Amino acid sequence: MENLKKGIFAGVALLIIPITMGTVFTVDEGHVGIVKRFGKAISQVDPGIHTKVPFMDNVVEIEVRTRKNVETMNAATAEQMPLKAVTAVNWTVTRSAAIDLYKQYGGLEQFEQRILDPRLRSASKAGLAEFKAEQIIQNRNAAIRRIEELLEEETKGLPMELGDVQIESINLPPKYIQSIETKQTELNLAAAEKHKLERQKLEAQREVNTANARRDATKAKADGEAHKIRVEAEAEAFAILEKGEAEAAAIKAKADAIARNHTLVEYIRAQQWNGQMPSTIMGGDQPILWDMGNNSDRRN
Repeated sequence: MENLKKGIFAGVALLIIPITMGTVFTVDEGHVGIVKRFGKAISQVDPGIHTKVPFMDNVVEIEVRTRKNVETMNAATAEQMPLKAVTAVNWTVTRSAAIDLYKQYGGLEQFEQRILDPRLRSASKAGLAEFKAEQIIQNRNAAIRRIEELLEEETKGLPMELGDVQIESINLPPKYIQSIETKQTELNLAAAEKHKLERQKLEAQREVNTANARRDATKAKADGEAHKIRVEAEAEAFAILEKGEAEAAAIKAKADAIARNHTLVEYIRAQQWNGQMPSTIMGGDQPILWDMGNNSDRRN
């Protein structure tokens, strides 16, 4: 009898322990728990320790950290050039709506495969089709912004928060890549030639400026020399004029003096006499040498 009691007690313990342990569960950080009772989602719990009804409830975890989905697709540019693109999007489940996501789509994998990935492909193809191949190469950010706009429109109202979109790679036809390289080479050569011409133009202008400066310097020097000569000539002419006026004044004064004094005339004649007697005398009233008599006697 005693052994029977022990056996019953052991059996009950074996039943109670798993039942007790089955009432406790934990949810990891970065996830939320969806509690299902008989397969129906009834509540959502945050990370930590929780309890549930044994045999009736079970828990499914849904990640609410940032996820990244990548899509590889064949697309076309605005000029219908085929290309192969790889685009990606970062996104997260809206924490408060995780239970709604589970109810509507059955979990993350189903949501990604049935909802998010097709919309990412659609937005990527539509966005790339608005740009020419050269524009995508030269301004990839513009194409990324357009894809983000289209994807935001297509995912509006879904239990998710959209992050950044990336174009991870673009593969264009080899012939087009070669033509782009050739065009770029030609542009580089043209730019180099333009730079060379601009440099030659600058050098030519510098030479012209130097020649003009030299010409201006020579002209300034010549103007200075001419001015100097003109000033000297004017000074010399003025001196000659002054001298001439002075001599004229002296001659006039002498003439006036001679006109007023006959004796002075005779005195000058005496100064100029060479000491020889004249050999011919014209007229009887002519003095042999000079008359130094009084002017008043001559006048009488």
